Amino acid sequence: MTQIYVASTFFGAMSLAAAIDSGRFGPADQRRVLLVSNNAGIPEVVPALDASPGFDALRSRFDEVVSWNELLWPFHPSTWSPRDQELPLLNRLLRRYWDLEGEPVHLVVESIQVPPARALAEIFDDAVVTVYSDGLMSYGPTRESPPRDVASRIDRVLYLDLVPGLEPLLLSEYPIERVAIDAEAFRAVVSEVAKAVDGVADAPERSGLPMIIGQYLAALDIVTAAEEDGLHARMLRGVAAQGHRTVLFKPHPSSTTRTFTALKEAAADSGVELVVLDEPVPVEIWYETLRPCLVVGAFSTGLSTASRFYGIDVATVGTELLLERITPYQNSNRVPVTLADTTMPRLAENGAVQGPRIPDERVAADLVPLMAAVGYCMQNAAYPHLRDRAAAYLAEHLDNGTRRYFKKRRLTALRLPGASAPRRYPVWLAAGARRLRGGAQSN
Repeated sequence: MTQIYVASTFFGAMSLAAAIDSGRFGPADQRRVLLVSNNAGIPEVVPALDASPGFDALRSRFDEVVSWNELLWPFHPSTWSPRDQELPLLNRLLRRYWDLEGEPVHLVVESIQVPPARALAEIFDDAVVTVYSDGLMSYGPTRESPPRDVASRIDRVLYLDLVPGLEPLLLSEYPIERVAIDAEAFRAVVSEVAKAVDGVADAPERSGLPMIIGQYLAALDIVTAAEEDGLHARMLRGVAAQGHRTVLFKPHPSSTTRTFTALKEAAADSGVELVVLDEPVPVEIWYETLRPCLVVGAFSTGLSTASRFYGIDVATVGTELLLERITPYQNSNRVPVTLADTTMPRLAENGAVQGPRIPDERVAADLVPLMAAVGYCMQNAAYPHLRDRAAAYLAEHLDNGTRRYFKKRRLTALRLPGASAPRRYPVWLAAGARRLRGGAQSN
């Protein structure tokens, strides 16, 4: 058996290493190949995953590390898909290229509904497939259910338990097991990587400071560039209002220097020193080494890892705006925004922190049915068994502050409680219809 692990992010690679270390993939005598895929818009200008600082700490888990981009060039990993008639040929070619001839293959992939995971699952049409989650999005519905010939080979979904008491909805339309990755194993991997990154641990003056983590919301067309800058500025003003005079900022790898400039201007206006952590390492490395006193963001998975695995206080800013702006309703980002809005404290610009809408002790009673309803509304065709639960939840709770998580047009399209009232004909149109009917009868 050869196990082929596919990773496009450092966070994903660390999750895989933790799963391997905790025995989720059997003994170490099996051949393990890490296939790295650079899914950036222009991968030629973004460093490959295996060239990132600290990656060597993960390399020992694998017998080989190979590049999917190098093999596919000039095609892009996120868009290239094989044609049906090419699948047998590509199977033979890749088996020969990677020395897999005559061996069973076990694929371990990220988002199974899109390339490169979907492409590899189709090429290796007899391979067992394990899907591992990409953070908070795994708590939402499958964006596009894989065909049955692929789904029948998926043995389980591996995920980090970021929301205790809530199981991922991902691929639950099929009878697929869900298995949590050991939290201590994940932290041990992060610690190992942190020690391998030069200079990260050599900044004691940065320890214990508040941190803002950025996201590339404008690039995803969720908000405008100016609105994204405004969100980051609101975060900084809220932290400054609590009395902090130095604030750390960890930008998203896809962010631009424009974001830094706007935030620096806001920091200067607030009398705050802004320290940009621009080293290309996952935010969890900074949690391990700097132990910030507070982490503020929008809906990043990094908020959940800070709270769940490191016990760091977290707060969100701007979830109301984001819930309104995310389109279409089926957009996968809706799930992490909803989870941030419901389960995390909220930071106001005056520094006040308001507790989560759904505290930990109410997850089973309030969060689980809410997420089932949201999941059904997002992908109703794949989850018809959730309709009754969604209707019951909406009928009981829609007017109790949960309207923010649903769109009236979506509820109307699905004929669920909270839908718009049926439209009535204008008086003049109804009168015209009566005249037409009368004329038809007289003829």
